[in-house]
Amino acid sequence: MGKSKMLTEGALMLAVFAILLFIYNYIPLLSIVSVLFLLLPFILYSAKYPFKHALVLLIGSILISVLLGSLFLIPVALIYGTTGIAIGYCIRTKKSKFVLYMSASILFLLNAILQYIAFIVLFNKNILKVLISTFQDSFQQSAKILEGLGQGSSEQLMEQYNAFLDTITTLLPSLLVISSFVVVWILLAINLPIVKRFKIDVPKWNAFRELKLPKSILWYYLITIILAIIWRPEQGTYGNMALVNLNFILQMLMVLQGYSFVFFFSHEKRWTKAIPILIVIFTFFLFPLQYIIRILGIMDLGFGLRQFLNRKSS
Repeated sequence: MGKSKMLTEGALMLAVFAILLFIYNYIPLLSIVSVLFLLLPFILYSAKYPFKHALVLLIGSILISVLLGSLFLIPVALIYGTTGIAIGYCIRTKKSKFVLYMSASILFLLNAILQYIAFIVLFNKNILKVLISTFQDSFQQSAKILEGLGQGSSEQLMEQYNAFLDTITTLLPSLLVISSFVVVWILLAINLPIVKRFKIDVPKWNAFRELKLPKSILWYYLITIILAIIWRPEQGTYGNMALVNLNFILQMLMVLQGYSFVFFFSHEKRWTKAIPILIVIFTFFLFPLQYIIRILGIMDLGFGLRQFLNRKSS
């Protein structure tokens, strides 16, 4: 009975995935919605049944993706299938939500990197270079139009654009890491409440105000700042790219710690929950305010602002 139930549920999950994949591939307006739930069948199945059976479901989803569309749908089945199985496995083995989140994010990132490399090897085309070249051509045409309307020199506009493009190109590894973690966070926020409705025990997050990064991250951040001052590698070199990306990620972590302190301070002062949320929103629109948030994060990690506030209030 147990085995037949497992097979029935596996077939049902495969059918659900097939419907979602069909919508993703053939109905443009609904594809954005369907992509948010592609990993749900894998989470539900792997949260209940052993890992080896979840792998069978993954193989079935790859075959379904070929039948529904083409070879280009295989990467979609792989990235959502493996990430969903990892989430379901963490739920079944009672891992913490932090372990679940980190495992899913790293796996999602590795999938993206490996698929990018595979595309270059198989088709001898670098998608990013093609996109950058396309952006440059379109911007060059726009700059000439603006110059004709008296909105500045096309050469000056192109210089500014190329400087911006160089920065984005250098930060691509960091942006890929951050975007992978953000995407997985969104997917978890949408899918885990649904999983919970199926009476599956889902781990809970601790309150954001309780977030405390390891103190060692502050030392790594200080080391990268010192290296940037002393070393100063030439722009475009691997050394420069590694240092810039490492510094950027560590800065984002300091900002994250700063936001956590804002929520902690708000909780201690018993402010309404809207106040810290508004502060976060304002810092996105008024970018210089993020420097203050970053300093708060550094002080919280380095000097224990929370402990100081706790001692003061007691």
